[in-house]
Amino acid sequence: MDSYTSFAEVYDTFMDNVPYEEWADYLQTLFSEYGIREGLMLELGCGTGNMTEALAKRGYDMTGVDNSGEMLEIAMKKQKQSGYDILYLLQDMQEFELYGTVRGIVSVCDSVNYIVDKQELEEVFRLVNNYLDPDGIFVFDFNTEYKYKKVLGEQVIAEDREKCSFIWDNYYDEEEKINEYELTLFIQDEEKKEFYRKYQEVHFQRAYTLDEMKEMTRNAGLIFETAYDAYTRKAPHEKSERICVVAREQGKRKEVLDK
Repeated sequence: MDSYTSFAEVYDTFMDNVPYEEWADYLQTLFSEYGIREGLMLELGCGTGNMTEALAKRGYDMTGVDNSGEMLEIAMKKQKQSGYDILYLLQDMQEFELYGTVRGIVSVCDSVNYIVDKQELEEVFRLVNNYLDPDGIFVFDFNTEYKYKKVLGEQVIAEDREKCSFIWDNYYDEEEKINEYELTLFIQDEEKKEFYRKYQEVHFQRAYTLDEMKEMTRNAGLIFETAYDAYTRKAPHEKSERICVVAREQGKRKEVLDK
């Protein structure tokens, strides 16, 4: 089953622990340090638009890309309420297309870990490089192997809310570096409150090292700038669960200089 279909309906409920506003402040500060304080910005794997909305509120002209129509439907409902002029595109980040270049690109909430083939992720980075303005900035985060191996591991996580609940059965394959988790969802029927609908989804993510991310960004034509223990200004360490990477476009600038 495709990821984030039935889960889209309750995604925001179970992600209410993510400090999107704090992360947006962090991203805004990073982009400002590279001279990007306004202009066109793209979010890859935008989901229900939480970060897209937060960055639009901070003055960026936002476009959001996601391959889940169900998630984008929720994002567009939020857009109607907020009034922000956000363009949402139903596209796979592995082959996204834009009308032109953008000043910055972001991808948060470990979206890149869902691309489990290294060559395919490198192709995403090539597309990023292609659609960035000269010296444009790409910021993304990713889950580390430490998180998959030591924090999530082989365990079952359950959470019960007023209108929904889930069971998360997690398994990490150390040899393949693939994290698999099966989500079982129970969502209350809107009309018959005493009934709950059951859904199941299976998600796969791959653990990448920071060295692999550096290699792939460079192979894609990007300049690796720096990395942080997300969302701080501390250097990544062996117990980092999530890392933020900052990369910069270089190809177009070189072409201009060569001419």
